[in-house]
Amino acid sequence: QVQLVESGGGLVQAGGSLRLSCAASGRTFSTYVMGWFRQAPGKEREFVSTISRSGGSTYYADSVKGRFVISRDNAKNTVYLQMNSLKPEDTAVYYCAAPNPTTTWTTRSSEYIYWGQGTQVTVSS
Repeated sequence: QVQLVESGGGLVQAGGSLRLSCAASGRTFSTYVMGWFRQAPGKEREFVSTISRSGGSTYYADSVKGRFVISRDNAKNTVYLQMNSLKPEDTAVYYCAAPNPTTTWTTRSSEYIYWGQGTQVTVSS
């Protein structure tokens, strides 16, 4: 089992940047694919990005591709989401998540079983 705690959210103007962090408990962090999702008010939770166990492979939603960068530091049990060129439509609660450790790669939220509490990101116009 893994526990996840996000941090780094806040209020930023359009065009600005934020870096989210997600700290994981446990010694087996490197065995988990990790993902970031977000949920805006009145909308369903949506996939943002995912990263492989080693960090060598990443995948992004089209809406954030070229602006967001996911990375991980397995020595620190942490996954990051660097968000650049932020837009008001990026406003949401951002969650990090982990699927079952046997899952090799997925963008579907239903396959993620461990979730953090979320961190609010607000982008003003």
